[in-house]
Amino acid sequence: MNARTPTVTDLFCGAGGLSLGLREAGFEPIRAVDCWGPAVDTYRANLGDHVSAESIDDTTVFPDTDVIAGGPPCQGFSSAGRREADDERNSLVRVYSNLIARHRPRAFIFENVEGFLTSGKGRFVLDLLEPLVEAGYQIHLRKVNAANFGVPQHRKRVLAIGGLGWNPGFPEPTHRAFGAPGAHLAATRRPPALTLADAIAGLPRAAAEPPGDPIDHYARPLEGEELERAKLLEAGQSMRDLPERLWHESYRRRAFRRVMDGMPCDKRGGAPAGVRRLIGSEPSKAITGGSLRDFLHPTENRPLTVREAARIQTYPDTFTFTGGQADRIQLIGNSVPPRLGKLIGEHLIGAMRAAKVPAHPEGRLLSFIPTLSEGKSPILQEVCELVERRFAVNGLPLEEGSLWH
Repeated sequence: MNARTPTVTDLFCGAGGLSLGLREAGFEPIRAVDCWGPAVDTYRANLGDHVSAESIDDTTVFPDTDVIAGGPPCQGFSSAGRREADDERNSLVRVYSNLIARHRPRAFIFENVEGFLTSGKGRFVLDLLEPLVEAGYQIHLRKVNAANFGVPQHRKRVLAIGGLGWNPGFPEPTHRAFGAPGAHLAATRRPPALTLADAIAGLPRAAAEPPGDPIDHYARPLEGEELERAKLLEAGQSMRDLPERLWHESYRRRAFRRVMDGMPCDKRGGAPAGVRRLIGSEPSKAITGGSLRDFLHPTENRPLTVREAARIQTYPDTFTFTGGQADRIQLIGNSVPPRLGKLIGEHLIGAMRAAKVPAHPEGRLLSFIPTLSEGKSPILQEVCELVERRFAVNGLPLEEGSLWH
């Protein structure tokens, strides 16, 4: 690669967290696409006019670019809601892969929620990998925790990086995580992860009404049962720690729900946590579109503000979000944290400088690391066996030790 600035096209760009991080790493975003109005408006207001509102299909054409990045909409995979293997949004994984295979950029970046791995019993993992390996891409696919990459929250995501006929490697973790099950399994000799308190340090007291200072730093005062719940919850406690009379009705209805793809010995019965008071001295729980409803400030009897959620996602205070409050927190919750995007970008730029695209690139899955844990749920075990059968063939086994545990 010569000294020119490498370019990137961001598909399903959302608010632009990945584009922002890649730009800070040295890439020039030249094209971005999303079909949701608030996402396009937010991206344009912060990152430029190279974004457009349109749907993506197999016929979509993009300008020549060094990297195609993005993650198809994740709602069909997300463990935060109902998991629908037949959700039509899931088919966009294959569309994404086909577009990369047709445009043949030097590299690609894929990001999605951890439920992507097991949804459809591995069907969507194959939808991602098969067209790309066939097109000549050498790929690393791993589940990561953003807390290991300088993001002050436990945010488990699936990340794939591929090079056209060359090994792109994979970003090294920068921090060791703590405060969540399994968090200690990576980067044990790195500095400790940033905390929620680190993320929101320096913010003034939240305003009671919009717009807040900085903008979006406001939270409505709690009243009645909401305030009573907040006063009773200590750091780290959630709805299950409250008297039953204070449970949300929706929580009560789901109080004995089972998570069916958990470990056989995993005590994962019961409803989602509902309202939870966060712990300031640990990385935050993952920011989602429901964070203003579900998360209480670590020391104050109020919800998080939109600006606090944006800081936990590593957006600068100068980055503004459009739409109503529900739109703004959804944009933030759906984002790739810019700091994670920057680290990916810095790694990829370095790898691209040393890489040469061969005349006849040969594709290969170089590593597949869906968990660092010694145990896997039955469905994840099935997916691992499926991937191993499909890609460790024809004399091209996965790298030794790359299918961990």
